[in-house]
Amino acid sequence: MPEHPPREAGGNGIAVDDLDHMVAVRPVGEIDIETAPSLRLALAEALAHASSAKPVVVDCSRLTFCDSSALNALLAERRTAQETGTVIRLAAPNRQLRRLLEMTGALPLFPVDPDPPANGRIPTGHPDAMR
Repeated sequence: MPEHPPREAGGNGIAVDDLDHMVAVRPVGEIDIETAPSLRLALAEALAHASSAKPVVVDCSRLTFCDSSALNALLAERRTAQETGTVIRLAAPNRQLRRLLEMTGALPLFPVDPDPPANGRIPTGHPDAMR
């Protein structure tokens, strides 16, 4: 059950849901040079509610495209998360995003869940099965 109702961060339709066991970031559509600042704002907002016991999960299931600007936003906020011992996970990345992560060597930097989060919980089973 959300502690706070979902809200959009950065005005790009990126919902941030503060849940019991995680903070979910839910971008939709394309994240490119124009929309990457909104992703970064959403991730920063999520990190404000996250902790070492409450990771940030980026639900990538509704993303259609990510470019290097999106990757830079993820990497920058990952660095911020590390300072507090918080993890940023990627859930259900599409083929294009996986390829971008693989080509740049960034895939090992993020735990990857094969499915989007459901019922406010991180998917169970093998969370890094996509690696």
